[in-house]
Amino acid sequence: MNENLNPSDENFSNEEIDVEKQLRPLNFNDFTGQEQVLENLKIFVEAANLRDEALDHTLFHGPPGLGKTTLAHILSNELNANIKVTSGPVLDKPGDLAGLLTNLGERDVLFIDEIHRLSPIVEEYLYSAMEDYKIDIMIESGPNARTVQINLEPFTLIGATTRSGLLTAPMRARFGINSRLEYYQTDLLTTIVQRSATILDVPISMEAAIEIAGRSRGTPRIANALLRRVRDFAQIKGDGTIDIGIAKFALKALHVDAHGLDEMDNKILITIIDKFKGGPVGITTLATAVSESAETIEEVYEPFLIQQGFIMRTPRGREVTEHAYKHLGKIKGSVQGGLF
Repeated sequence: MNENLNPSDENFSNEEIDVEKQLRPLNFNDFTGQEQVLENLKIFVEAANLRDEALDHTLFHGPPGLGKTTLAHILSNELNANIKVTSGPVLDKPGDLAGLLTNLGERDVLFIDEIHRLSPIVEEYLYSAMEDYKIDIMIESGPNARTVQINLEPFTLIGATTRSGLLTAPMRARFGINSRLEYYQTDLLTTIVQRSATILDVPISMEAAIEIAGRSRGTPRIANALLRRVRDFAQIKGDGTIDIGIAKFALKALHVDAHGLDEMDNKILITIIDKFKGGPVGITTLATAVSESAETIEEVYEPFLIQQGFIMRTPRGREVTEHAYKHLGKIKGSVQGGLF
């Protein structure tokens, strides 16, 4: 199961995009979890609405799938403002950003996903827009070139990133609201699974909802993705109802174990144990060994494995823990054949 499910992926079908939108909460009352972040945002939004001002620029950071994009849309709804959505890699040059900024109305929201991937020249161009609501545009070229300053309507920039450490200090300092999203506990994910099942009009037992939630890596996006796949098994292999039996059958078929680890998670652990004697091993070497990019391992797989105590970072590289040996049924110090 891929944690980094994103409607911008070219392999994401139109039907899945529609379902993703259907399951996405639209206001604060529908959003589950992140209680402290949510309480603060409610206060900030209410204050901005009372003053009829644009909300301060807001940064959401944390692992993928925890609700950064959802919260951006919720903020725009609660502010009764329009939202324009883009991403850091798409904005190649200042002209791309200028087109978006000049089309924003008063108190509108500009959401930039993966904001840490903005090019330096675009990022610098964004500074004056964020601080002074002004941008400079170059007109003509050569000897006749001149700069014209354009005033912008007060707007709110919402940035989302899975790697806040890659943001420059000047960019990070320009966000008045800085919120980190944390992994979800099983009880909250169970509530999310039940809500999504109701929206999808599929009957589900409490035991099955808990089972799916417990294997969702603490991530709502994965919980919803697993629910949709289990629903398929329930329709084809069962009577359409998701009970504990069909849930376990489907999750086993999807290679999602009791800890929520999928095939790649286990492959990473087994590779460190079998090929590198438990570590330490550098991230680049590990990425080559499992045929995955280092960035994907760092952003998608590693945070959850560290949080669950399966691996740890050391100055010399990644090492597996005793917990990983027990999970895989391996004996520390012995060399066994890989499972994949």
